[in-house]
Amino acid sequence: MTALYLLEPERPGPEWAPFGGVRPIAELRAGAWRIRERWEAACDAETTAILGRHVAGFSEADEPPIRNPDAVEGPAVVGAAWFAPAGERLPLTAARRLTHRGETVGWIVGAGERWTGPYETGDSVEVEGLRLRGAFDLITALEQFLGEDCADLRAAPGTGVPEGSLVLGDAAGVVVMGAAVEPGVVFDVRQGTVVLEAGVEVRHGTRLEGPLFVGSRSRVLGGFLRGSAFGPECRLHGEIASSVFLGYANKSHDGFVGHSVVGQWVNLGALTTTSNLKNTYGPVRLEVEGHRLETGRLNLGTLFGDHVKTAIGTMLATGTVLSAGANVFGAPAPPRYVPPFAWGCSGSDRVTAEGFLRVAERVMARRDVALTPERRRSLERTYARMAGGRAGG
Repeated sequence: MTALYLLEPERPGPEWAPFGGVRPIAELRAGAWRIRERWEAACDAETTAILGRHVAGFSEADEPPIRNPDAVEGPAVVGAAWFAPAGERLPLTAARRLTHRGETVGWIVGAGERWTGPYETGDSVEVEGLRLRGAFDLITALEQFLGEDCADLRAAPGTGVPEGSLVLGDAAGVVVMGAAVEPGVVFDVRQGTVVLEAGVEVRHGTRLEGPLFVGSRSRVLGGFLRGSAFGPECRLHGEIASSVFLGYANKSHDGFVGHSVVGQWVNLGALTTTSNLKNTYGPVRLEVEGHRLETGRLNLGTLFGDHVKTAIGTMLATGTVLSAGANVFGAPAPPRYVPPFAWGCSGSDRVTAEGFLRVAERVMARRDVALTPERRRSLERTYARMAGGRAGG
């Protein structure tokens, strides 16, 4: 049996803010599925390990072990975590490399061989997918993959159209896998399939426009959701468009979130709103710790790192990056870059490690998730990497 390993960037640069050093790139969501899940489907194999120093000690839930990028014994495939395969099975032939548009994105290690690091020699086979230039390209991946990801689930066992729902388009585009849907919900499937996983609750006064994927045990509390993918245990309300929620995020109130990536355990205060288009209608540029990044995208909202919290009425400019653990308050319009564990929008105050862990434990308990010793140590390492142990408010 061929083993699967996923190689992380050696030192994720500012283009991977706000997730580099916080969680594996392989655990980010590209379309309905995580990058790791896309590789597993393409190779028909479970991941043996994620190879990456920048997230040493990361522990969360169901991720494979994290280890240093040491030697790999064949037979194995080593896939680049910055590449999201499309839905087709990869042709694992006698070639030594997987390439996409001339760039190596994977390595095939034969039986009895040893992989000791990336190489650019040997026969290659071309594979379909998306080469991710940074965290902002998770929106590009959403646009490229979500429609097909949701359509692939049309054959999944379901309960049919919920009683009292209004369907615009072909009813086969409504995929309900054990969700509870109140009467009066509108399913607009004229542009794509709507998928509700097990345990999802959708309340009256909600319009769901496909393609749309709502992960298990999430609650949709009203509003207009379209063209988005939501991980498990999210709380959703208001208008959300073309956005990726990794999971366990809370947006329970009005406010617009568009073309944004929302990390785990994020809490958006009521009326938090993102701008996703510049007044000039020009391409969006990110500014991260003095680095200017050209995204080439016309629509890009906010990148919310894990455990970010925003105050009521927060207004976020086009192309804003809120780093992990930041508490954003004190100004209606925060700067376009907020550093890790910031306390407020100005000055150098930081959340203390003790305060961060205390709040994280309270937040997780609200989703019946325990802050185990392993997860606590993982968050302690994240704090040390990203905040450098600096104390603050």
